[in-house]
Amino acid sequence: VSSSFLTKFQYLDNELFVDSANADGEEFPVLLMDWVEGTNLDQYIRQHLHDSYQLHLLAYQFSRLALWLMPQPFAHGDLKPDNIMVREDGTLVLIDYDGMFVPAMKGQKSQEMGSPDFRHPARTEETFNEHIDDFSLASILLSLRVIAEEPALLEKYGATDRLLFSEKDYRAIHDCQLLKDIFPSECPEVNTLVGLFIIALTQSDLSNISFRLLSLERPKEPKIEIISTEVTEEDKKDAWTDEFGVKYSKDGKKLLESTDHGLTNYTIRQGTRSIGNSAFGYCSSLQSVTIPDSVTSIGGSAFHDCSSLESVTIPESVTIIKGNPFLNCPARVINRSKHFTIFEGNLYTSDRRKLISYLSKGENFIIPDSVTSIGDGAFDSCSSLHSVTIPDSVTSIGDRAFSFCSSLQSVTIPDSVTSIGDSAFYFCSSLHSVTIPDSVTSIGDGAFDGCSSLHSVTIPDSVTSIGDCAFFYCSSLQTVTIPDSVTSIGVGAFLGCRFLYSVTIPDSVTSIGNDAFYGCYSLQSVTIPDSVTSIGNNAFGGCRSLESVTIPESVTIIKGNPFANCPARVINRSKHFTIFEGNLYTSDRRKLISYLLKGKNFIIPDSVTSIGRCAFTFCRSLHSVTIPDSVTSIDRGAFECCTSLQSVTIPDSVTSIDRGAFSNCKSLQSVTIPDSVTSIGDRAFCRCESLHFVTIPDSVTSIGGSAFSFCSSLQSIFISHKTYDRLKFKLEDFSSKIKFTD
Repeated sequence: VSSSFLTKFQYLDNELFVDSANADGEEFPVLLMDWVEGTNLDQYIRQHLHDSYQLHLLAYQFSRLALWLMPQPFAHGDLKPDNIMVREDGTLVLIDYDGMFVPAMKGQKSQEMGSPDFRHPARTEETFNEHIDDFSLASILLSLRVIAEEPALLEKYGATDRLLFSEKDYRAIHDCQLLKDIFPSECPEVNTLVGLFIIALTQSDLSNISFRLLSLERPKEPKIEIISTEVTEEDKKDAWTDEFGVKYSKDGKKLLESTDHGLTNYTIRQGTRSIGNSAFGYCSSLQSVTIPDSVTSIGGSAFHDCSSLESVTIPESVTIIKGNPFLNCPARVINRSKHFTIFEGNLYTSDRRKLISYLSKGENFIIPDSVTSIGDGAFDSCSSLHSVTIPDSVTSIGDRAFSFCSSLQSVTIPDSVTSIGDSAFYFCSSLHSVTIPDSVTSIGDGAFDGCSSLHSVTIPDSVTSIGDCAFFYCSSLQTVTIPDSVTSIGVGAFLGCRFLYSVTIPDSVTSIGNDAFYGCYSLQSVTIPDSVTSIGNNAFGGCRSLESVTIPESVTIIKGNPFANCPARVINRSKHFTIFEGNLYTSDRRKLISYLLKGKNFIIPDSVTSIGRCAFTFCRSLHSVTIPDSVTSIDRGAFECCTSLQSVTIPDSVTSIDRGAFSNCKSLQSVTIPDSVTSIGDRAFCRCESLHFVTIPDSVTSIGGSAFSFCSSLQSIFISHKTYDRLKFKLEDFSSKIKFTD
């Protein structure tokens, strides 16, 4: 017989030889059975005693087993919870077949009588047929269905190694208090099963009834409303605040934030389902918080820096914990949820495969071998941690897993790890060495950002991408070899690595991101391979030791100005660009990409229609610039930090001035915006400290945020009444400086 209710087995006759004077023979049979991975029935019930759906599903699964087994011409012979295993998917399988009856054994005596609490009270060794399981099936099924209906009955009537009924109950059923408690029932299925149980007890088997009466209806899977712990602007817009300054979503299901950082004791409102990310972050006065049973999810950093919090209890209702709710929080965490566990003082998922929060806060820690994942923020802000041992079982290191572990000096990442999350070692300022194994395929954004003591790193051949800001401000990093496997270098990947003097970019790389090597002051030479098709804005900005760089013919895209504040001689091989009179343009000379000459005065050629992003950024030597009538747009940051630029005339052809276009032009004294301009971007003239006068024409329909912020010398803004009425919400900080032109 082939069935999922049975495990595969093999009977081996005369398989075992025993040399003993006390044995009747020397050779004995062996039953070789497949291993079953699962939990025995009794243990499974107790693990899920507060999960109504799982208990009802278990009763249903047992009814399927009963429907299959009862009409068979064989019997198990010893049905009890220890011999019934629940697989991970909830299905059942029988084990221990030494007491089975099969047709060929008819007329023999039973070698196994079964457990008294699950067998018929009148069963003897002479009772050995295909019906010896009938009573056990009726008793166990009734017990499971009753427990699903009223779990408290297991605590009241149950005991170790049995469910509800005992041998004593079977022999004196008329005095059985349990039967009086459950019958009659409001549940028709329970009443039917009680009837079957009584028939099986009085008649010894169920041969005279239809086995289909054992059938139970499959329970409907409960609809679980998953409420995100993310706090959105939409949540805040419709939020309401209670008398303690704690803000909730409109429907009250999500706790958004505490607006009173002086809060000392708080009980979260009953009915709350989700505690949002950073909900009580930095509530340094909070001493106690009570989480109700209605809460199902707790967000990352929920109790971040709650330095006075003494203890917090995770209720049994919680099924989801996002990230680490207890960053830099000394509270004793008590767990009641079956989905999680406290093991040796630290918080894990119930199977201990994910480390959620390092609560111990010790100097040295060995992560258990059961762990396969170090969760987001698991060690975040643990400034006491000096060393950590990561076992070979770990395959992933989560986002911000070790961020701000300022005392962590070295770490060995095992070969099992395939991914290092975003900001995984963010600002581990004492980390001086790290070994990245060949198994790692991606280094996340900001993975080693701010590791100012990191002096060397070897990136293995397995890595295909270096994330944005991966080694941002690793100021001690001197050399780095990028392997042939890498295809992209992310935005700001090595930004601020001021002692990095040597870097090899392999032929595999196709793109170099914005700010990739910005501020690498010691970088003397770099070779961009022919594989590269795209170079980002400020990619080599501020590389003041860089002598020369060649743009290969493969490059088709240059975003912004890769060479801002960089003295390197730029050699161009690409047909898509051109060096004209010492400056870099698109091949048609319609866009000025980079002002490489760094002179005091410059006349932009008439062919130019667009001054590219950051084209003159940090050109502190520039005193004056002439913009021709051909120019229609001044892109983002085009003249940012041109601190010597004193005056500029924007021609009538220009229609847009993008954000930060003249930001930090500290010597700029006056500017007239022509009638052609319709928009002025964010921070367009921010920190123009010498700017005295601005004229805004009627053509302007939008002004970005902080467009004239920190213009400390600004005396007058000339504007018409009509235009001011349209733009006054952007100019309200300068109301005293407004001079109307009509």
